[in-house]
Amino acid sequence: MYNLLKGKKGIIFGALNEQSIAWKTAQACYREGAQLVLTNAPIALRMGEINKLSAECGNAPVIPADVVNMDDLKKLFEESMKHFGGGIDFILHSIGMSLNVRKGKAYTEIDYNFNQKTLDISAMSLHRVLRTAWDLDALNEGASVVALTYIAAQRVFPDYNEMADAKALLESVTRSFGYYYGIKKKVRVNTISQSPTKTTAGSGVKGFDGFMAYAEKMSPLGNASGEDCANYCTLLFSDYAKMVTMQNLFHDGGFSFTGVTQQVIDQMEK
Repeated sequence: MYNLLKGKKGIIFGALNEQSIAWKTAQACYREGAQLVLTNAPIALRMGEINKLSAECGNAPVIPADVVNMDDLKKLFEESMKHFGGGIDFILHSIGMSLNVRKGKAYTEIDYNFNQKTLDISAMSLHRVLRTAWDLDALNEGASVVALTYIAAQRVFPDYNEMADAKALLESVTRSFGYYYGIKKKVRVNTISQSPTKTTAGSGVKGFDGFMAYAEKMSPLGNASGEDCANYCTLLFSDYAKMVTMQNLFHDGGFSFTGVTQQVIDQMEK
């Protein structure tokens, strides 16, 4: 423990169970001295184990919020500020859902009504969160917002399907809103492009184990774990990263800049 977040207050979106990066990030932030509010969609709260996490994090309030419902988000921020007795210093956006993936529809055959919901939940939800915070002046000067993404926003991973489009949009929202929020209150907005990580959401992608095995062989440092990602989020929430904004930060053991590794060559030549 280094007290990186001592005195800071934040909202963690998306913790479902112990596999969740959001869950691990909440634990890391609390360990570093932060006060927290936990939130997820009402159905996710019923399915998950978030009350256990709340108890681990000093009985942090659990406030349900549907991220595509502006009234829910307004209530979330108002109740969070009331609980904290002031503004918010950091937010983690760890949200992603694809109905087309769930229904097993190929990218070339996606249902466009499903697609609209995917983009709304997985990407435009960040815009809604930032817009709500903007309208309520909920974020403190120099606050930090981090959203989780994946390299499929830049490269083709066939079975990642429409989520690749959603992540590309998420990264665009990060840059655009980051510009305006930086000018307004020096608020930082970044994405972390994480290694494939065995979460409930990630495991639902067809061929996910293959993704992980390939990335492990292609990464000089190996895949970054959920715990590693949580620590990186904590750093970005801290004042040590106060000049980092509008960035897509690869946290993947070097995968993103590796052309090929000897391990992969050896595998192919067998």
